[in-house]
Amino acid sequence: MQFQQLAYFVAVAETRHFTRAAEQARVAQPSLSQQVRALERDVGATLFHRIRGNVTLTEAGETLLPIARRILAETETAYRAIRELDELGRGRVRLGATPSLCTGLLPAMLAAFRRAYPGIELVLHESGSRDLQTELSEGALDLAMIVDSRVHDDPRLSSTPLFVEELVVISPKAARAPVRGRLAIGDLRDRPLVMFRRGYDLREATVNACRAEGFDPVFAIEGGEMDAVLELVQAGIGLAVVPSTVVGDRFRMTQFTEPGLSRVVRLAYRRDVEQPRAVRALQDGIVRFLHGESGVGHLPPGTRSLVGA
Repeated sequence: MQFQQLAYFVAVAETRHFTRAAEQARVAQPSLSQQVRALERDVGATLFHRIRGNVTLTEAGETLLPIARRILAETETAYRAIRELDELGRGRVRLGATPSLCTGLLPAMLAAFRRAYPGIELVLHESGSRDLQTELSEGALDLAMIVDSRVHDDPRLSSTPLFVEELVVISPKAARAPVRGRLAIGDLRDRPLVMFRRGYDLREATVNACRAEGFDPVFAIEGGEMDAVLELVQAGIGLAVVPSTVVGDRFRMTQFTEPGLSRVVRLAYRRDVEQPRAVRALQDGIVRFLHGESGVGHLPPGTRSLVGA
């Protein structure tokens, strides 16, 4: 089994097409097909169903795919670590983050890191916590800022709590506040909500909180990503439960009554690999940004740092 064969196998698995995979790998299609067949002989199993141009993974292929991705990712990590031995001023870090963090806190944080390390290339991937954990486990990411504690279910991953983020209700700034003062979870009964797509932690948090009060929330519309949800609320379609860090000056913000709703943002990483120096620099940079030299940090209102607590 060769690394090149695994790379070709992953390319075919992701494109579901031999010709497109060959174009992506910049190799002749017959050569790629030959290498995939050689890999199948090596592992002793057929990896793809090939029916009239329709390429799908066999059970053996499904089993090999996450392993192949992990091998290729860890090989790339090893090459990067060796290349970075001489100097920290260069390198590449693949960071995953949830859409709310990309919208709220992350731009200022990454700008501060870029000022400190202009030679380090940052690759940002925006997705939900579950997907980010999978990609981190498979080696496609170096670090991930997530809001899901199920990272502990994966023996390859570990995480550090960063801060507690308050969840609030937003409505159009020109509209009347949904209630006077703070809002109880029960006040959301029969109020149309703009709801995130399935798989969003914010969706689960909102639905679970409502059900704990004995009712199912009413959706005015559902299925959006963070940017879409904010625009739909702005248009007056309904209320939404979001982190306080994304509110800004565009919306009217209503807090929940005590104890309220909150979530813990964590920095997740692989515990079973030696992180390159550039990755460790970003980890340290995130902590410094949140905590600050004086311990105050750069967290916006509605958040509480857990760094150094």
